[in-house]
Amino acid sequence: MASIARTFAARGYATAASAVKAPVQLNSLTGTYATSAYLAALRKGPKELDALAKDVEVFDKKIKEDKKVQALIDNPTLSAAERAEALKGVVPSGSSPYLLNLLSVLSENGRLSSAGKVFADFHTLIAAYRGEVEITITSAEPLDSKSLTRLEKAIKNTSVAEGKTLKFVNKVNPSILGGLVVDFGDKTIDLSAVSKVNRFNAALAQGI
Repeated sequence: MASIARTFAARGYATAASAVKAPVQLNSLTGTYATSAYLAALRKGPKELDALAKDVEVFDKKIKEDKKVQALIDNPTLSAAERAEALKGVVPSGSSPYLLNLLSVLSENGRLSSAGKVFADFHTLIAAYRGEVEITITSAEPLDSKSLTRLEKAIKNTSVAEGKTLKFVNKVNPSILGGLVVDFGDKTIDLSAVSKVNRFNAALAQGI
């Protein structure tokens, strides 16, 4: 991580502020990039970190929804100069300088295609910093607001929610057939129809 951190510092984003640490240690290469950006912004102040987090979320969504941006990110044939010039046209104006710096470093190191994973690791850092726990509720079809609200209330009344800020995400996966799969932290509650079918098939197999 040292060389990447030095790259961020060399661009003028290091300060004389007291040492800060990441809330969790990420050992992957993408985690190293995310951590360097996180620390650079936090050294400047909580407001800078919040601004970076907001802009990362916006640009990550843009990558996923805009095919032109996705093509740019994934194009291995562009030179570093071409990528740098193209990025200027797709990054929203007024974005955090730390986002621009992160994308530039990724581009220069030939890692721009890993931006999505870097952003995911950055989200992990921000969630830990804010004391957030992401609750992913997977359903075969999008949940209506009433159903989602009932689930949120039920989970908030459990020990999982004690002292934490919960962030609920509803993901759709038709392959579960029906029911729900709830993921939080390192735990999974599988109430899906496909899980019941699998258990039924396993029981039949044991009886043969």
